[in-house]
Amino acid sequence: MTKSVLESKKWSGQFFTGDWVTAASKQNVMEPATGGVLSEVGIASADDIYAACQCADAAHKEWAKVPPRDKSTLFHKAAAFVQENFDELALYVARETGGIIPKGQHEVKEAILILQLAANMALESNGVILPTVPGKTSSAIRKPIGVIGVISPFNFPLILSIRSIAPALATGNAVVTKPDLQTPVTGGFILALALEAAGFPKGLFQVLPGSVEAGEALCSAPEIGMVAFTGSTAAGRKVGEVCGRNLKKVSLELGGKNSLIILEDADLEVAASNIAWGAYFHQGQICMASGRVLVQESIAEALTAKVVEKARHMPVGDPVSGQVALGPLINQRQLEKVHGIVQDTVAAGARLEAGGTHEGLFYAPTVLSNVKPGMRSFDEEVFGPVANIVTFKHDSEAVAMANDTEYGLSGAVISNDVARAQNIGSQLHVGLLHINDQTVNDECINPFGGCGASGNGSAVCGPADWDLYTHWQWVTVKQSATPYPF
Repeated sequence: MTKSVLESKKWSGQFFTGDWVTAASKQNVMEPATGGVLSEVGIASADDIYAACQCADAAHKEWAKVPPRDKSTLFHKAAAFVQENFDELALYVARETGGIIPKGQHEVKEAILILQLAANMALESNGVILPTVPGKTSSAIRKPIGVIGVISPFNFPLILSIRSIAPALATGNAVVTKPDLQTPVTGGFILALALEAAGFPKGLFQVLPGSVEAGEALCSAPEIGMVAFTGSTAAGRKVGEVCGRNLKKVSLELGGKNSLIILEDADLEVAASNIAWGAYFHQGQICMASGRVLVQESIAEALTAKVVEKARHMPVGDPVSGQVALGPLINQRQLEKVHGIVQDTVAAGARLEAGGTHEGLFYAPTVLSNVKPGMRSFDEEVFGPVANIVTFKHDSEAVAMANDTEYGLSGAVISNDVARAQNIGSQLHVGLLHINDQTVNDECINPFGGCGASGNGSAVCGPADWDLYTHWQWVTVKQSATPYPF
């Protein structure tokens, strides 16, 4: 019988600094689908964060002495640990996040790949030779920032933590992470177990769940050179403000109000499938969710009927108890927000075509038609399983409505006329653009980032990582000092 790697619950009442430390304060972690207690974790105070950052600063200096091949080997060992415990970890991700099993499996698969990519990154060139005068060499070297603070959300906690943590470590930094209190195990402790098993130096990676007070400490600790934040736009503004005041580099990956544009020549069955995926995957609790479905008037009625048919037949329930398409929303507060937006939008003149009901935290896949600018479902990020059908006549109208938002994360256009779709796409103010696809796309090797209220214009993953977690140092060398005319 295979031994459970999570059975010991090393994090019970504790947080991780390289050692498992008993916390003065503790908090239960609830399973959204059942309402039961999954585990208990230690809660870090501001002082705990400050102490962790000092420890991480010392560890980062020692990490610089580790040869690149040895660093690469450690990442491969961590990836192997995750692979060896794949099923158990995927199940826990599903339970802690309320996601379906395939969603949990997807998070673990991506975590393995991101660790493997970090192993390769540790062996990549970290500089360039620049042109200069004879007798002198000039180079630009990428240097680690030092200590990186990572603050991650509840919806895809494993991916959205490790996508910053692994490359930050691979480029020579130490990391202190504060996962969401609703998902601290998948957002931090799973990776702590993997890196601990692989033999990473103590103090190089630390996991300290905490409240707003802990987050503010992470943004203000003098040892922290950069904060990578993924979460809501409202929280991101506060993180950006504190980091700016303390002159820290900051990466903000925030919310979105993303438009999926369906043109009149689209295959209706394929379009309906894309709409359902973009609006309902993980209960719509995704920053890239298709928050607006802009449909050309001539096909709106027929396409809406197909989406309604899908919504009415998508099973909702405990994701680990059976074959379901949607699990629960993360908590009661989120449920009330989603339901309030739906009710207010219907009261403003939209039609409730399907859903709009819930049992506990399980919200039925919902379809709203006749949604117009000024209604809450048009304007706000719902973060719930709601497909908002908005009609348009001309391409220019679709572009105008898609851009009628403070956000700028993801956009998509579906049409048999690729040139027409690309022309529309080229006018969308987004960081991620997909032609003949829906808005929920990420492969962890692509630069991921939005503009406007979706982020500060930086990107994470793929070719963006070296830029994000390092700074340039210009170095010149002369064979001997030469006099100047002064």
